[in-house]
Amino acid sequence: MSTAAATTRPGAVLADLLPATRTRDIALVLGGAVLTGIAAQIAVPVPGSPVPVTGQTFAALLVGASLGARRGFLSLAVYALVGMAGMPWFANGTSGPGGATFGYVLGMLLASAVVGSLARRGGDRSVLRTAGTMVLGSAIIYAVGVPYLALATGMSASAAVAAGLVPFLIGDALKAALAMGALPSAWKLAGRRG
Repeated sequence: MSTAAATTRPGAVLADLLPATRTRDIALVLGGAVLTGIAAQIAVPVPGSPVPVTGQTFAALLVGASLGARRGFLSLAVYALVGMAGMPWFANGTSGPGGATFGYVLGMLLASAVVGSLARRGGDRSVLRTAGTMVLGSAIIYAVGVPYLALATGMSASAAVAAGLVPFLIGDALKAALAMGALPSAWKLAGRRG
């Protein structure tokens, strides 16, 4: 499919603007995993919480929106599997399964697929749609990550919400604002707006 056909085809995501090949898809999946791993190293500790503020969630949602549900999910699956195998690219250079914050990684898998699916339906084409897409993606990450945090640490549900959700809401709003500017602008530059 040509680039022009991808821009006019309903249901396209940004990655579809590149010429379609298996090599492209492999490179995009691996690139998304690496981007997420690099973004996870941008980590700021939160006093009283085992969960740091990272660029990881932003990267995961951006990967999902840009690559679509299938490639986004595969990209985050590669990220998770390679990290579990020992690559130190989870937050703060950690690796391995388990850990108090691993639930957020699992949530990112699901969120990338949902955000990618919404992007195929135009969820990344306007500021308001992108805001809704990013809010839903973040909610999915927390819906998996916060209960996992409670189970892994023995925290009560309210303590897990206080330590693993509340301190991150302002940062997530800023990340959503970045996405609200970046994704619709990318489509505008590509000459396609939904």
